[in-house]
Amino acid sequence: MMAAFTLPEENGREQSLIWSEITIHTTAEAVEAVSNILHEAGANGVVIEDPEVLHREWDTPFGEIYQLSPDDFPREGVYVKAYLPVNSYLGETVEEIKNRLNQLLLCGLDLGKGTVTLTEVHEDEWASAWKKYYKPVTISERITITPVWEEYQPKREDEVVIEMDPGMAFGTGTHPTTVLCIRALEKYVKPGDRVYDVGTGTGILSIAAAKLGAAEILALDLDEVAVRSAQSNVKINKVSGQITVKQNNLLDNIEGPADLVVANILAEVIIRFTDDIARVLKPGGLLIASGIITAREHDVKQALAGSNLDVVETTYMDDWVAIVAKNR
Repeated sequence: MMAAFTLPEENGREQSLIWSEITIHTTAEAVEAVSNILHEAGANGVVIEDPEVLHREWDTPFGEIYQLSPDDFPREGVYVKAYLPVNSYLGETVEEIKNRLNQLLLCGLDLGKGTVTLTEVHEDEWASAWKKYYKPVTISERITITPVWEEYQPKREDEVVIEMDPGMAFGTGTHPTTVLCIRALEKYVKPGDRVYDVGTGTGILSIAAAKLGAAEILALDLDEVAVRSAQSNVKINKVSGQITVKQNNLLDNIEGPADLVVANILAEVIIRFTDDIARVLKPGGLLIASGIITAREHDVKQALAGSNLDVVETTYMDDWVAIVAKNR
């Protein structure tokens, strides 16, 4: 969650902070990597504007999250947006973002146009314009995600409601990789399970696991901003007794045994730490992995097999894959 920053009072009145909206025009394949760069640059979250959602059929009684206009989306590719405070370091921050983008190109990732643009917005204007669009959305058989400012009454007895505070950028929980992970958690989490959430971000997967009955969840993220955001959302959802949020690099120095590991991160990262996943999982324990573009599905499955993790289910949404694997 981002704090409500204000400038010093002038003539007895607070001035709203000016933010810089940074927009990167890229590809669906590069969304996760670009989002990670923005998080590491100090953004508390990202906005993803993908024209694919204009044609998606939402399995929800609420319809679309909000009224979508094609004019707000690129004709091709994806916009990834974030908000950074306008200060003396902004120029250096933007240059560092551009350098990191160039590094992705050197790694062979298709960035598409890869353009970077900046627009100034006032916090009070941004907040009032932003909040009115977002409504509760049901993303699985039982789970509904709602922003904290909406009053929402569950429609069924066993409905699981997750409240999220977006801060300056709302992670709606409707990105395909998040939806796939939550649906898998709904299917596989058992009461009393011990769960490790690697790359927790806003903490939404940990919160879902807790509300589905997991007894103990360790939420891990290398980004201290993500850790603070997750801690805030955990408190909002009153699951602090089940979830511990910790700053950590993947599963480094983390011991098992865990019943389930969930990792919604880049395919390249998953490939690097499959041995650690197998190390912390109980025999027969499960991995739920997403953040995987379909072009990398085979590579991830190959790495899992090399770590004695057997694929038991693969699900798809748009160009994204979620893989459930069992520790042999």
